[in-house]
Amino acid sequence: MERIVVVGGGVLGTMHALAARRRGLEVVQLEREAEARGASARNFGLVWVSGRRPGAEVALALRARAMWAEIGAAVPRVGFRPAGSVTVAGDDSELQVLKEAAALADAEARGFELLDADGVRTVNPALRGEFAGGLWCRADAIVEPRAAQPALRDYLAGPDAPGGPAGYRWLPGREAVEIAPHAVRDHTGTWHRGDLVVLCTGAALTGLAGPHLAGFGAPPVRRVRLQMMQTRPFAGRLTTAVADGDSLRYYPAYDLPARTRLGPQEQIAARHRTQLLLVQRADGGLTIGDTHEYDEPFAFDLDEDAYQHLRGRAEALLGTPLPPVQRRWAGVYSEVRDGTALYHRSWAAPGVVLVTGPGGRGMTCSPAIAEETFR
Repeated sequence: MERIVVVGGGVLGTMHALAARRRGLEVVQLEREAEARGASARNFGLVWVSGRRPGAEVALALRARAMWAEIGAAVPRVGFRPAGSVTVAGDDSELQVLKEAAALADAEARGFELLDADGVRTVNPALRGEFAGGLWCRADAIVEPRAAQPALRDYLAGPDAPGGPAGYRWLPGREAVEIAPHAVRDHTGTWHRGDLVVLCTGAALTGLAGPHLAGFGAPPVRRVRLQMMQTRPFAGRLTTAVADGDSLRYYPAYDLPARTRLGPQEQIAARHRTQLLLVQRADGGLTIGDTHEYDEPFAFDLDEDAYQHLRGRAEALLGTPLPPVQRRWAGVYSEVRDGTALYHRSWAAPGVVLVTGPGGRGMTCSPAIAEETFR
């Protein structure tokens, strides 16, 4: 194998380009936009080990976490920070779930430590609200999602890239419209041929990937929509990422006996399937979210009730008003329907592989997913 064609400029496609260059393979990377604008840029930038299901999922996340640390050292502009996270319990029922999580067999590998309320404030002094305690995960980390892909491409095209810059070409504004064995044609009519073509088309489940996915008896992936926002710079400093107790309802690591004893969510939180995730950006702003919408067609507008709820949750944990919101956005990502699978990989044609559907694991696990493609 000597030449790889990657379709997609998001984090999954870019990690495939990086993995290929590390193997000394020539890479051509296509992206239909001038810059990737999908879920790879519209996320928290969390390298999130804490919530992963025990077994294969957390193993994949831990491998990827180690790879992110290496990437961060080589490419400082990705903004890698081994900040860890604190998942905060609002009451004793949530704290009991966290206590059971801290007793998991892989708790040491995740860097779990159960904290009382004072311990939470010691680890993250910006959390000055009222809560029962929390779970510290030292393995979690943060990258800058808007900066990561451009930074990695500049690295691949620069003099310090593995194998040198000559083996990498970035072709933005090229929409892939047709596949053939070991080849893909873009909208200009140009064919790009390689020993392997890797389709990382994200949430675009029609178009190039559509005919292939339609051949399955049941769709293997679905799309999920979320809402998020970012504030202007916050005066304080969050030493970790932060999650609230509602996140215990969504992450599989917390599928534990105590979870069945959680009280009902607030009505608005249940309607929008919210969990609070809170991350401080390199410029001091706070990224806040998120919601989950599964039924298409998705709404085209943004629901303010969800934002107000999330803002209130963040202010309650921080014990202080938030800065004004500077940006609001929605994003869509693809997620495997099979709850036991971590992502979807299948052959769309000889020498053409589709890799998609990591869901909320995408930013976390993309380096390890790309490595598995080349095994």
